[in-house]
Amino acid sequence: MAPEAASRPWTATTNGLRLAVRLTPRGGRDALDGIEVLSDGKTVLKARVRAAPSEGEANAALLTLLAREFGVSRSAVTLATGATARVKLLAIAGDPAALVARLEAACAAH
Repeated sequence: MAPEAASRPWTATTNGLRLAVRLTPRGGRDALDGIEVLSDGKTVLKARVRAAPSEGEANAALLTLLAREFGVSRSAVTLATGATARVKLLAIAGDPAALVARLEAACAAH
């Protein structure tokens, strides 16, 4: 079931997507775990990575995971805010319609 538009953790921009992600480092595997609504009402995409949250390793693993999921180059995924926070805002460059379609398909699997 696709999430309602108001509850989506992404926003299409003219050159890609802005995506809110809640990252769990040392999560046992690199994977997307669907959409979650936080206690403050903010909607995020849950992601987990095996890497530890030291020296930017978990952030780098997250960027690599998202690049693989979206089928874009690693340089097309950038961390906009939240380098040291659990909730991060990322920018993904590419065709917004294609990126949204890939993200909705990934979320539907969870």
